Amino acid sequence: MAPLSDDELVAAAQGGDRNALDQLLRRHYDRIYAVCRRVTGGVSDADDACQEAMIKISRSLPRFDGRAAFSTWAYRIATNASLDELRKRNRRPSLQSIRVGEDEGGEPEQADPMAAKRIEVIADRLAIDAALGDLSDDFKAAVVLRDVADLNYDEIADILDVPVGTVKSRIARGRSVLTNSLRVGDLLTESHIEPATSGKFSDPGNQRHIVERPTDSI
Repeated sequence: MAPLSDDELVAAAQGGDRNALDQLLRRHYDRIYAVCRRVTGGVSDADDACQEAMIKISRSLPRFDGRAAFSTWAYRIATNASLDELRKRNRRPSLQSIRVGEDEGGEPEQADPMAAKRIEVIADRLAIDAALGDLSDDFKAAVVLRDVADLNYDEIADILDVPVGTVKSRIARGRSVLTNSLRVGDLLTESHIEPATSGKFSDPGNQRHIVERPTDSI
């Protein structure tokens, strides 16, 4: 049996089907969290924004009229929740440096063959967070919705309530800033100077394991 579409799940959830709402939230949770994670720039803020977004999606679903795709509507709520979180904290995301030192004395620990790969993934993630921190909120939201949520320009324009031309401009300028920030990090690394950023603009490890039942606490 083919899984129900978003539209079918929405209709069922609006009719009071709690299981349909649960399936809908599970289906979109990872991408919603990814948007919150990249816009807020921190795990704690992303958790708060994502929780707020999921609650608002659930409570507002009876009023969802279907004029936009459910995913577009949900990402708008997630984006607004993330921007609200940034304003509430009254700060921009910042990269906290992580220093790894050698243990003093004792026997050296056995090398972990997967450590290098994990460190590379963490470094990429931190680099992107730091680079995104250089963007204004408007540019950041547009870039995240395009490159993380994979929305088209019309959908992003609808979410941000700006013309499509403005969306394209923000994405182009935002990507330019990101590229320059990440390039500086690469140059510093090649020069053996401890970088603030490194890596490429990808999104490794941004997905979270969803809670056992997303609707339990809503």
